[in-house]
Amino acid sequence: MSRVLLKGVRKSFGDFVALHELDLEIQEGEFLTLLGPSGCGKTTTLRLIAGFIEPTEGKILLGDEDVTQVAPQHREIGMVFQDYALFPHMTIAENIGFGLKERRYPKQDINDRVEELLDLIRLPEVHDRYPAEVSGGQQQRIAVARAVAYPPKVLLMDEPLGALDLKLRETMQIELRRIQQELAITTVYVTHDQTEAMNMSDRIVVMNSGRIEQMGGAEDIYNEPRTRFVADFVGQINLFDANSYEPETGNIKLDGLDQTVRVPVNLAGRGESLSIGVRPEDIGLTNSIESSGDMNHLAGVISGRTFAGNLTRLFVDVGLQKPVILEAKSQSVKSNVGDKVTLTWPVELSKLLSD
Repeated sequence: MSRVLLKGVRKSFGDFVALHELDLEIQEGEFLTLLGPSGCGKTTTLRLIAGFIEPTEGKILLGDEDVTQVAPQHREIGMVFQDYALFPHMTIAENIGFGLKERRYPKQDINDRVEELLDLIRLPEVHDRYPAEVSGGQQQRIAVARAVAYPPKVLLMDEPLGALDLKLRETMQIELRRIQQELAITTVYVTHDQTEAMNMSDRIVVMNSGRIEQMGGAEDIYNEPRTRFVADFVGQINLFDANSYEPETGNIKLDGLDQTVRVPVNLAGRGESLSIGVRPEDIGLTNSIESSGDMNHLAGVISGRTFAGNLTRLFVDVGLQKPVILEAKSQSVKSNVGDKVTLTWPVELSKLLSD
């Protein structure tokens, strides 16, 4: 395994800049996820690390070795694709041992390594089956085993869970993380699924339009988003356009409402356009309509309600184009559609955001 370093990496396709100047260090043994919508540059970054494409500018290092011009087959990188790319005419054991056979390993060494990996992925019974005879989740684990059979310096995974159903995807997130940790292998994972990224990663790199918007641990990204894009992409959030922020008092006016609310004092407002973000789980209901020093209040009418088992969502019309969403434990929600309510949330949980 090895660290990965991208220094000033840029990638253009003709006049289109897919990736702007990117500086990124992935630590040895780290599970790092590139997260973002389609076209943000995450897969381009992965393909640059793999060597499938070359950067227009910049350098890529694996450990201390400059591999910018090194062909993919000589980078000692394992790759797991979204469609798994298993050989249908080979048994599972032959699939896993394929890379070792190509490198002319002794047959007994190949057999031993295959058995070791089948135990690691908890599928010792599928040794002689073919890919079509195992489930999608099993194929996914087999693809990982094949990618690490000849121990790579870095493991790359390009949305490998995208084709699985929700329950299986959740199970496989745990399994993939377990395998990565047992192997202690540097891993770069690409996904557009925020929950997947938060469940699996040591660090998350949120990308947008070929640039890094923010990077950090899951809690940092979720609780302290630096931009409106990150706040909106990672988790549910209510966003209010705002103006006239007073850093000394924390007062800020909401656009479209004759209402001033508060955010923590002395925050750095970046950019020309400001907004306030409030997570649905941070909002409660109260009978009081008077603002207090540590709480914000907004009056409204419940316009919708959805039940999701342990959680209920309320949609509250406060006079803006979009309703405010709040989430609460289902057994604690007594209000119904049409009820007049007052929303409340702590000032300290208001997030001041910019574009």
